[in-house]
Amino acid sequence: MTTTDSLHHRTRVNLPDTERLQVVQHLNASLATALDLKTQVKQAHWNVAGPQFYSLHLLFDKIADDVDEAVDLIAERVLQLGGTALGTARIAAQHSILGEYPHHAVDGKQHLEALTERIAIFANHVRDAIDATGTLGDATTADIYTEVSRAADKNLWMLEAHLRTT
Repeated sequence: MTTTDSLHHRTRVNLPDTERLQVVQHLNASLATALDLKTQVKQAHWNVAGPQFYSLHLLFDKIADDVDEAVDLIAERVLQLGGTALGTARIAAQHSILGEYPHHAVDGKQHLEALTERIAIFANHVRDAIDATGTLGDATTADIYTEVSRAADKNLWMLEAHLRTT
């Protein structure tokens, strides 16, 4: 992710330094995207309007909570591996794989479409990270990504269900 991605903390995790550094880089990339996603979900939560306001306001808040749990899992794993969690707003904005949230979105359908797109990008990123970290020999990180993937897929399903018309 950046030149500041390195191993700064001693650990007895028996993953070789080269692999641990690569896993930390994957995790910090995911952290940036997850932090960005959380703020985008909150943007929808705060600004949604229309006939579905109340139910969507609550749904978006629940999704933001789920993403916040993912943020903590990811950041804590970075530290467990001897890295430094790179989780400032500036870093997230610079390294997130998500596009900017559409500030013109107001009604429920606009927010649903925007969040569905972003959750799908994040869910697919996490699924790729499961394979990448597993290949690097870190089954624990792959398992954390699997947990994050389950929540992301569930939230994607909920958002897509709201968009179905038939």
